[in-house]
Amino acid sequence: MTDTLPEAQATPGPVAGPGPVGKKKRRKPILPDRVRRLGLPYLLLLPALLFELLIHMIPMVVGIFMAFKELTQFYIRNWGQAPWAGLDNFKLAVDFDKPVGEALLHSFWVTCAFCVLAVAFCWLIGVAAAIFLQDNFKGRGFLRALFLTPYALPIYAAVITWNFMLQHDNGMVNHVLHDQLHLTDERSFWLIGNNSFISLVVVAVWKTWPFAFLIVMAALQNIPKDLYEAAALDGAGTWQQIRKITLPSLRPVNQVLVLVLFLWTFNDFNTPYLLFGDSAPKNADLISIHIYQSSFVTWNFGTGSAMSVLLLLFLLVVTGLYLIFTSRKKGSDV
Repeated sequence: MTDTLPEAQATPGPVAGPGPVGKKKRRKPILPDRVRRLGLPYLLLLPALLFELLIHMIPMVVGIFMAFKELTQFYIRNWGQAPWAGLDNFKLAVDFDKPVGEALLHSFWVTCAFCVLAVAFCWLIGVAAAIFLQDNFKGRGFLRALFLTPYALPIYAAVITWNFMLQHDNGMVNHVLHDQLHLTDERSFWLIGNNSFISLVVVAVWKTWPFAFLIVMAALQNIPKDLYEAAALDGAGTWQQIRKITLPSLRPVNQVLVLVLFLWTFNDFNTPYLLFGDSAPKNADLISIHIYQSSFVTWNFGTGSAMSVLLLLFLLVVTGLYLIFTSRKKGSDV
């Protein structure tokens, strides 16, 4: 008897079809890749836009609306019921023959003089210090940290300290200038009278110039060292290198820096308020503190809001003209 092995019974397998078998179907994305790629930046900017809307835009719109209302102390509890004033608040603010307009015009010119001096000194000191600290020498790191101290200090602590130092009887400034160095015949009043403007400029420059120093110092890192080495081989001195290489290379940064310093200084409220209180001397009556007095001291919020709107329009016009001028100059240089 012959043993026969049973034939292997093959299990039927999947029949090969025309397409790939066993692959899962890929689901189509809900949004196309192009839309997701373009929408991602806006999604990342959304939190910042919301905070900007809540903190700046909505109060600004409310302030513009208040400028057209006769909002005084009688309507503080329900300011929506204040009568409509139209352009009367603006007419009162720009009528320079009357006390309100005359005081606003005086405050505007004081602010312009303060802004020009503060921005000029901040830029000059910041650029000079940044250029000086470019070379390697012993103690450079300590000087950098020391120069940034005014910018790192809280503004309230810094300005209040200056307020104590500028006191007439027991301030350190009078003690050094009058008692020790004998540079003045008598103790000076630094927080009232003509000297109040000098004190305001000094304090503003002291707390702001480290920002210019920091920006310029960072921009100097992008200037190639080869340019200075080639200029030195050609016989150019230090001043010629600064005038021909450093300052032209810093021009784009300086354009933005001067604009930021101008906007910060022209709108500065903390410095005069902490230095002089809510009643600044006439020689140091900046427009920011003047608007505060018109709104929160005399309780005429309609006129104060109109002044704020006029200040906003002035800053927008100056900023626009500055950007047009700098862009045209940049185009002509190219």
